[in-house]
Amino acid sequence: MPTDPTIARIWRGRTRREGADAYERYIRAEGIPLLERTALGVQLFREDRDDETWFTAISYWADLEGMTAFTKGEPTEVHHLVNDPEMLIELPERIEIHRILIDLQGLR
Repeated sequence: MPTDPTIARIWRGRTRREGADAYERYIRAEGIPLLERTALGVQLFREDRDDETWFTAISYWADLEGMTAFTKGEPTEVHHLVNDPEMLIELPERIEIHRILIDLQGLR
């Protein structure tokens, strides 16, 4: 029986608009597969603005212990991809951890 997610781990990063397509390809190839192998679910969002593009990745976890096993330590620490320093405007300093209270989309 599948486990229901109780926690969402949210990462946000931004690129310059002209580098957004390249970063999207990069995060799809290098970042998302790591989450797909271990999280209960993952979503990637993109918001194009005038001069920059924001990316948001949300992964869903059964509990804090599962998330900690994935991060091999503190789940709120950001684990940057190798090319993030060159591709992102600035390196994100934090990860958000949210308890899922209501899920009307059937994720739980």
